[in-house]
Amino acid sequence: MDFQAHLNAIAGFNNLELLAGQVVEGFISGMHKSPFHGFSAEFAEHKVYNAGESTKHIDWKLYARTDKLYTKRYEEETNLRCHLILDNSSSMHYPTLPSSGLNSPNKIAFSVLAAAAIMQLMKKQRDAVGLSIYAENFEYYAPEKGSERHHHMLLNQLNQTLVKPDNAVKTDTYANLHFIAEKLKRRSLVFLFSDLFQNEIEQEKTFEALQHLKYNKHEVVLFHTYDSATELNFNFDSTPKRFEDVETGKHIDVFSDNLKEDYKKLVNAYFEALKLRCAQYRIKYVKADIQRGFAPILSTFLVERKQFL
Repeated sequence: MDFQAHLNAIAGFNNLELLAGQVVEGFISGMHKSPFHGFSAEFAEHKVYNAGESTKHIDWKLYARTDKLYTKRYEEETNLRCHLILDNSSSMHYPTLPSSGLNSPNKIAFSVLAAAAIMQLMKKQRDAVGLSIYAENFEYYAPEKGSERHHHMLLNQLNQTLVKPDNAVKTDTYANLHFIAEKLKRRSLVFLFSDLFQNEIEQEKTFEALQHLKYNKHEVVLFHTYDSATELNFNFDSTPKRFEDVETGKHIDVFSDNLKEDYKKLVNAYFEALKLRCAQYRIKYVKADIQRGFAPILSTFLVERKQFL
């Protein structure tokens, strides 16, 4: 199924739950013989019934065929707690989307739909999910719950993040992650969606905050969200360009060809430094390139969920 066609056909994310469901269905149908089959709480196998056991799970149809008593064994039901964190600063709203609809998702749209798809998988699993959204200030917090009402409340909040973007909003990842760490009282699987475009001092402080989460026994996964076409590979045409910092308003007028090679070296070095720092602190680092689709996000969720439990 071409999910991009669905994104293009629907103005905004008014049907976010529908889109998330389509993403999940397409992902699961594409797994084929992957090791993720049977990840839900479903029938697993039969075992011989032993006298004195509960008769609740006896397979009477099988008994009618074989005249032997067998019970059904199921995959263990679990109570995973997952907390999704979204960076909603102005840089996450790059590239700018046309008001008429979505030709392609920008970083925040990609993050929102990926988060909604994870929520859809968790709903199937009866797991509890919470949500935090921040930029310069803390914007939203909801604790981990598994109810249908809670699920729709989070979807509505994700939708509001897209339809009401703020302009020139900076990021204070450090303070907000500390705040979230204090809020999360029980061990959880934490997913952070952020582009992490920040200077060295801010980066150091961000990893201090991530360490706070790790210290509290949470498992942390960083979905490093970026647009590889322009933010990594600097694919612009040769005409003069004005590059503007969407958070500060500062700008520079240059020929992109004059900067491309140096830019790519610096950004690749920065990305590698992020990956190494994550490895140092035992934080799972996942490239969330908006050009690659949602499969890396959802497969990571399934792997981390299995390991977490």
